[in-house]
Amino acid sequence: MEVTNVSEYEAIAKQKLPKMAFDYYASGAEDQWTLQENRNAFSRILFRPRILIDVSKIDMTTTVLGFKISMPIMIAPTAFQKMAHPEGEYATARAASAAGTIMTLSSWATSSVEEVASTGPGIRFFQLYVYKDRNVVAQLVRRAERAGFKAIALTVDTPRLGRREADIKNRFTLPPFLTLKNFEGLNLGTMDKADDSGLASYVAGQIDRTLSWKDVKWLQTITSLPILVKGVLTAEDTRIAVQSGAAGIIVSNHGARQLDYVPATISALEEVVKAAEGRIPVFLDGGVRRGTDVFKALALGASGIFIGRPVVYSLAAEGEAGVRKVLQMLREEFELTMALSGCRSLKEITREHIVTDWDHPRIQPRARALL
Repeated sequence: MEVTNVSEYEAIAKQKLPKMAFDYYASGAEDQWTLQENRNAFSRILFRPRILIDVSKIDMTTTVLGFKISMPIMIAPTAFQKMAHPEGEYATARAASAAGTIMTLSSWATSSVEEVASTGPGIRFFQLYVYKDRNVVAQLVRRAERAGFKAIALTVDTPRLGRREADIKNRFTLPPFLTLKNFEGLNLGTMDKADDSGLASYVAGQIDRTLSWKDVKWLQTITSLPILVKGVLTAEDTRIAVQSGAAGIIVSNHGARQLDYVPATISALEEVVKAAEGRIPVFLDGGVRRGTDVFKALALGASGIFIGRPVVYSLAAEGEAGVRKVLQMLREEFELTMALSGCRSLKEITREHIVTDWDHPRIQPRARALL
């Protein structure tokens, strides 16, 4: 059966993958309310298309931290990609490069920074978890720099792992043939079996719960790479991120895998954009499955979006070709949305092109004449 949209890959991945692997990718925290809301919130934003505009030429190119990319659609960090497909992160890196966009490699990748760099040219960011042992962190950042990675995406919403009940039920652990490749030489590359989720136990043992804003400053002393703060949902934290020297913000709720009942990222986006006041770019991940979703995020002030689950699902289904197809489908849908909304370049996408359920009515109903 021909795949005609991004969401269709989920069912194919479910058929192909072992239950423990699929559940790890698919599940959210606790009641999974935010998991549903990440999608549902997009569906409550409607378009206000402008007509009779010459849309014969559409330019989707943009720059992110000074790097020119073909479209504002990038790849978010997702862990353990070889659990989805034997080529894992290699396939994702090649697909991103072919599409002319950015891939973010997870700290918990099943391929190392050096291995991913060896796939060939491409603009790549590195997602960082801060371990209790800061020497490990410094070493990892240096390796990413040496391997030609262009930015650090610092995950700030995971002092502890969210409660993902599917992983607890499945006693989730990494398959025996896989390791956390970036940590292999540091005796941190394997995950023990546990009475609940092996990953939750690993995080409890290794990830630093004391992480605070001063560590964002510390990170700037050990690397010259720009730092994106990933996991911001409020205006308050946006202002601190700007003051702390962040190069950008990723509005993220960790794919709804951390704290349940936080808003959808698309609902939190405008608050963050307004607080950033144009001083640093704001990006979004979470729930993007259509080109229309990309347009909505940009209309609310995002400089670009990142996709996560669609990558691992398409990887499971068709390897590199699947990831290429996801990027191509999103690109074509986004281009079509721009054309049908009357926008020829990203700068023409404005807040006036959408209406949200938190907008005030644009036209006040006239008071009925007294009879």
